[in-house]
Amino acid sequence: MDERIDILNAEGAFTGKTAMKSEAHLKGWYHASVHVWVYTDEGEVVLQQRAFDKDTFPGYWDVSVAGHIGAGETALSSAQREVFEEIGLDLSPTNLKFQFRTYSEFKHGPELMDREFHDVFLAKLKRPLSDLQKQESEVADIKLFPLEVLLDPNKINMVPNDSAYYKRVYKLISESLPKKV
Repeated sequence: MDERIDILNAEGAFTGKTAMKSEAHLKGWYHASVHVWVYTDEGEVVLQQRAFDKDTFPGYWDVSVAGHIGAGETALSSAQREVFEEIGLDLSPTNLKFQFRTYSEFKHGPELMDREFHDVFLAKLKRPLSDLQKQESEVADIKLFPLEVLLDPNKINMVPNDSAYYKRVYKLISESLPKKV
C-alpha cells in the first residue's frame, strides 16, 4: 500500500519534505519506519511471514511488525497503528518500549532502493497467539519461535539484516524476560 511519508536527510533528520513511499523507494530517499518485536515471558518471539506477493522479501520471516512512519506521524503512534493493522493487537503507548534507532540500506532492484531509519520497539504479548488477526494483504502467517532463532536467522529464512541487529534485539528481549528463581 502506498502512503505519504516524511523524507529525512542522511543523518535521519526531517527535511520538511514528504513523498509517496513508492517515490521515496524509486529515488532512494531516506525515510523512517518502525520495527516492533513482540515477545512472551516464556522467551518466545512473534514472527510474521511476509505475504507471498510483497515486492520485497516475499514469504520470508520478519520482525513481529514493521511499517513505514506516515507523514507527520510519530514513531510511537506509527508503532501502535502498525501493530493493530498487521496483527490485530491493540497496544497502549505504555506497552511499547522504544529501544534504539538503526539504519539499513538495501537495493532491491532498479526501481526500489530502501534507505530506512528503523525505530525499534519491544512489546510483551499478554494474550494467546490465537487472538491475533493477521492482515491478509501483508502477512501470510504469524508464529511463535524460540528467541534463539535471532542468533541464527538463516535457519528459518528471515529477512536479511545485519547479524548484529538480530543479536542486539535478542539481548534486549532476553534482558526483559522475568528472572528465573
